[in-house]
Amino acid sequence: MSAGELACTYAILMLYDEGIPVTAEKISTIVKAAKVSVEPFWASLFAKLVEKRNVEDLIMNVGSGGGAAVAVAAPAAGGAAAAPAAPAAEEKKEEPKEESDEDMGFSLFD
Repeated sequence: MSAGELACTYAILMLYDEGIPVTAEKISTIVKAAKVSVEPFWASLFAKLVEKRNVEDLIMNVGSGGGAAVAVAAPAAGGAAAAPAAPAAEEKKEEPKEESDEDMGFSLFD
Protein backbone atom coordinates (compact mmCIF):
# COMPACT_ATOMS: atom_id res chain seq x y z
CA MET A 1 0.00 0.00 0.00
CA SER A 2 1.42 3.38 -0.97
CA ALA A 3 1.65 6.37 1.35
CA GLY A 4 -1.19 8.04 -0.57
CA GLU A 5 -3.52 5.08 -0.14
CA LEU A 6 -2.68 4.86 3.54
CA ALA A 7 -3.28 8.60 4.01
CA CYS A 8 -6.70 8.31 2.36
CA THR A 9 -7.55 5.35 4.58
CA TYR A 10 -6.64 7.29 7.72
CA ALA A 11 -8.61 10.29 6.46
CA ILE A 12 -11.71 8.10 6.06
CA LEU A 13 -11.27 6.71 9.55
CA MET A 14 -10.94 10.22 10.97
CA LEU A 15 -14.06 11.44 9.20
CA TYR A 16 -16.05 8.37 10.23
CA ASP A 17 -14.93 8.67 13.84
CA GLU A 18 -16.10 12.29 13.97
CA GLY A 19 -19.45 11.45 12.31
CA ILE A 20 -18.68 13.60 9.26
CA PRO A 21 -19.93 12.35 5.88
CA VAL A 22 -17.02 11.05 3.79
CA THR A 23 -16.51 12.88 0.49
CA ALA A 24 -13.59 13.16 -1.90
CA GLU A 25 -13.16 16.83 -1.05
CA LYS A 26 -12.94 16.16 2.68
CA ILE A 27 -10.45 13.33 2.15
CA SER A 28 -8.32 15.64 -0.02
CA THR A 29 -8.48 18.40 2.60
CA ILE A 30 -7.26 16.10 5.38
CA VAL A 31 -4.50 14.63 3.21
CA LYS A 32 -3.30 18.11 2.20
CA ALA A 33 -3.35 19.24 5.84
CA ALA A 34 -1.15 16.25 6.68
CA LYS A 35 1.24 17.35 3.90
CA VAL A 36 1.10 13.99 2.13
CA SER A 37 1.37 13.96 -1.65
CA VAL A 38 -1.42 11.86 -3.14
CA GLU A 39 -2.50 11.24 -6.69
CA PRO A 40 -5.76 13.18 -7.21
CA PHE A 41 -7.82 10.12 -8.14
CA TRP A 42 -7.25 8.31 -4.81
CA ALA A 43 -9.61 10.55 -2.84
CA SER A 44 -12.49 9.98 -5.25
CA LEU A 45 -11.87 6.23 -5.39
CA PHE A 46 -11.87 5.93 -1.61
CA ALA A 47 -14.99 8.12 -1.36
CA LYS A 48 -16.81 5.86 -3.84
CA LEU A 49 -15.80 2.83 -1.79
CA VAL A 50 -17.33 4.32 1.34
CA GLU A 51 -20.52 5.22 -0.54
CA LYS A 52 -21.16 1.55 -1.28
CA ARG A 53 -19.87 0.05 1.97
CA ASN A 54 -20.40 0.81 5.64
CA VAL A 55 -17.11 1.88 7.26
CA GLU A 56 -17.93 -0.03 10.43
CA ASP A 57 -18.33 -3.25 8.44
CA LEU A 58 -14.99 -2.64 6.73
CA ILE A 59 -13.31 -2.13 10.11
CA MET A 60 -14.88 -5.23 11.64
CA ASN A 61 -13.92 -7.44 8.68
CA VAL A 62 -10.29 -6.39 8.29
CA GLY A 63 -8.77 -9.83 8.75
CA SER A 64 -11.63 -11.94 7.49
CA GLY A 65 -10.40 -12.17 3.90
CA GLY A 66 -13.48 -11.73 1.65
CA GLY A 67 -14.98 -14.41 -0.51
CA ALA A 68 -18.68 -14.30 0.39
CA ALA A 69 -20.90 -11.43 -0.64
CA VAL A 70 -22.57 -9.75 2.32
CA ALA A 71 -25.52 -7.37 2.15
CA VAL A 72 -24.45 -4.05 3.66
CA ALA A 73 -26.88 -1.56 5.19
CA ALA A 74 -26.80 1.94 3.68
CA PRO A 75 -25.25 4.60 5.92
CA ALA A 76 -27.81 6.48 8.00
CA ALA A 77 -28.56 10.12 7.17
CA GLY A 78 -26.93 12.87 9.20
CA GLY A 79 -23.82 10.88 10.10
CA ALA A 80 -25.65 8.73 12.68
CA ALA A 81 -24.36 5.21 13.17
CA ALA A 82 -26.21 2.61 11.13
CA ALA A 83 -27.81 -0.40 12.76
CA PRO A 84 -25.41 -3.34 12.80
CA ALA A 85 -26.00 -5.84 10.04
CA ALA A 86 -26.74 -9.46 10.85
CA PRO A 87 -23.57 -11.56 10.82
CA ALA A 88 -23.09 -13.68 7.76
CA ALA A 89 -23.66 -17.37 8.21
CA GLU A 90 -20.42 -19.23 8.04
CA GLU A 91 -20.42 -22.48 6.19
CA LYS A 92 -18.29 -25.28 7.49
CA LYS A 93 -16.57 -27.24 4.79
CA GLU A 94 -14.87 -30.53 5.42
CA GLU A 95 -11.30 -30.65 4.29
CA PRO A 96 -10.50 -33.72 2.23
CA LYS A 97 -8.27 -36.21 3.97
CA GLU A 98 -4.81 -36.54 2.54
CA GLU A 99 -4.14 -39.99 1.24
CA SER A 100 -1.06 -41.63 2.58
CA ASP A 101 1.10 -44.02 0.62
CA GLU A 102 -0.32 -46.90 2.65
CA ASP A 103 -3.87 -46.11 1.49
CA MET A 104 -2.79 -46.27 -2.14
CA GLY A 105 -1.21 -49.69 -1.84
CA PHE A 106 2.45 -48.73 -2.28
CA SER A 107 5.16 -46.98 -0.40
CA LEU A 108 8.46 -45.34 -1.14
CA PHE A 109 10.48 -48.42 -0.29
CA ASP A 110 8.50 -51.15 -2.11
